[in-house]
Amino acid sequence: MLDALQYLHGKPIVSGLYKEQDSDFFVKEDLGYELEGEGEHVFVNVQKQNCNTLFVAEQLAKFAGISPKLVGYAGLKDRNAVTQQWFGLHIPGKFTPDFSTFELEGCKILAVKRHNKKLRIGNLKGNFFSLILRNIDNQTEVNDRLALIKAHGVPNYFGEQRFGKENNNIEQAILWAKGELKVKDRKKRSFYLSAARSAIFNHIVSERIVKKLNDTVLNGDILQFAERGSWFVAQADELALLQQRLESAELNITAPMLGDNGAQTKDDALRFEQQSIDDYWADFLPLFRQERVETARRSARLRAKNLDWQWQDKATLTLDFWLPAGSYATAVLRELIS
Repeated sequence: MLDALQYLHGKPIVSGLYKEQDSDFFVKEDLGYELEGEGEHVFVNVQKQNCNTLFVAEQLAKFAGISPKLVGYAGLKDRNAVTQQWFGLHIPGKFTPDFSTFELEGCKILAVKRHNKKLRIGNLKGNFFSLILRNIDNQTEVNDRLALIKAHGVPNYFGEQRFGKENNNIEQAILWAKGELKVKDRKKRSFYLSAARSAIFNHIVSERIVKKLNDTVLNGDILQFAERGSWFVAQADELALLQQRLESAELNITAPMLGDNGAQTKDDALRFEQQSIDDYWADFLPLFRQERVETARRSARLRAKNLDWQWQDKATLTLDFWLPAGSYATAVLRELIS
């Protein structure tokens, strides 16, 4: 799905490898808030390797003697990586299981603390990444490209995992939208709708780069405050000022996670987005209305915070950065190496 999408800094000419081994890809959740130390929920921080999130959640539930439905997590983490993530177990009362005796191959309990709110999907600020890239064939080019990424960011594309193995989720979504497939399973419906909305988002972001509009505020654009996430519609009489604020990285242009109430942009921005949708994705509009999927907006640009890198040798690079929740480290790597 990503092959046809435009690059912000041009297609990388440098080859390299990532995730050659699990320890080359380290992810640590940043909840963005302090745990209270009391409450009905027991938060357990787990470092895991070669274990998927759902399996670990089930094993924690079994150990605590509760239903797996009472275990929450902020998001799914890659099995083939070293990841640190929180699980929230609903265990009212004063009893807290002794997780020091919890044993599961590939897992280590790092911390246990009570909190007064449930841990829900998406309930985190972001993730810290520490990656090792190997077999890089041009150190100078990578340094130059990293400087560009640090200064200007990358397209905030959804990664391949969003579309299922061999793009199965988006292919099934297309058949569903065309009326060639009936989908009764609720989980599959959710996966297919998510894949379709993500593909449309990626396409609109790519088209904006193709048309050299990625750094230009259009009349009717929906802009997002970079640090707060709230958004507003650009008005014609404010375009010059908004353009300055965009260039200073105070604001981000957004693209739609399309739903049953349209793109929500106005005027020039709406015409641009509607044309991009009509060209490839019009079949999905009736489906979104049927499924009552609400439109959301997402920043078109992704900025890796605290981006830093060190060379272990001429061909091996350690790359550290922080990304907001819902963003993909592979979007950064895609602009760096081929």
